[in-house]
Amino acid sequence: MKHEPDSRSFLGALTSRVLGGDAITFAEAARLVEIESSADIHDLLAAANRIREKFKGNKVHLCSIVNAKAGACPEDCRFCAQSAAYDTGSPRHSFVEQEAVIKAASEAHANYAQGLGIVAAWRGLKEGPMLDEVCRAIEALARSGTARADASLGIIESQRVADRLKAAGLVVYNHNLETAEEHFPNICTTHTYADRVRTIQFLKHAGIRVCSGGIFGMGETRRHRVQMAFALKELAVDVVPMNFLNPIAGTPFENMTPLAPLEILKTIAVYRFILPRKEIMVAGGREVNLRDLQPMIFVAGASATMIGNYLTTTGQDPKKDLQMIRDLGLDPDWGGHWDDEEPQQSHACEVCTPFSAAAG
Repeated sequence: MKHEPDSRSFLGALTSRVLGGDAITFAEAARLVEIESSADIHDLLAAANRIREKFKGNKVHLCSIVNAKAGACPEDCRFCAQSAAYDTGSPRHSFVEQEAVIKAASEAHANYAQGLGIVAAWRGLKEGPMLDEVCRAIEALARSGTARADASLGIIESQRVADRLKAAGLVVYNHNLETAEEHFPNICTTHTYADRVRTIQFLKHAGIRVCSGGIFGMGETRRHRVQMAFALKELAVDVVPMNFLNPIAGTPFENMTPLAPLEILKTIAVYRFILPRKEIMVAGGREVNLRDLQPMIFVAGASATMIGNYLTTTGQDPKKDLQMIRDLGLDPDWGGHWDDEEPQQSHACEVCTPFSAAAG
């Protein structure tokens, strides 16, 4: 979509519809994502910012993660430093003790994060001793009261496993689609897109909130990006993490050309148009890909971000992230104000409780 005479009127009409509670079509989203003109992209960002303010207010949801079991993963996801298929020098360790999880939760709380994700590098969870150990860690985190008990533990093999996680106190489970269904075989061959969808369905049936999105910059087309957004909409996930490939030496994607910052911001804005009421979280890769334009993620429509380090790469200093949010006139979504003595859990958090509005 070049800078055409009718581009502003097209964008204005779509913005009015979304602000009024209506949805845009796949064809309209496909047109938005093809915008090329810098002026039109900035108009798109401004419109997405209005949509974010309409449905999410001025709150920024913050989450952190702890690498609870690192490396030696048997899956061959081509972006992943923790796959046993690639020589990346990534750390390896078995599942951590509960004390390490609680310590990470305390650090997350101090950084205004509401949730702590317990993350494990393996194929997934089946019934057995490992599931028992994971559930004990989730129970300990839930009892601590420092952070919401979240997790990202791979493919779930049965409804009973999902039900066990729910009973242990798990609130949110991250399981990304990663990319569009037709592009998925170019990303991973040891499990299928259908395996991921089935995991999400088990989680939803158990009453666990679902955090699902993907990684951009893995050779997908712009149309693939729109396809994934509509798949997430159909699955009615609750949080949509948007990661941007940080190529890791030793992986098959180590020489991938990074996405341009304006392309990243445009993609975030298009997702806000497609998913106006969802928590859109910009996570991995924002520091290396956006650099000084990181504050623009919120102007582009994001309403959440990861704070602290990632699994195998470091994030921005949490103090810088918090100052960035404050400088934008936004507040962390923990139910208090910047001048309060310490962060608190928000009782109105939409990640913790079901959305009252129609699916975005």
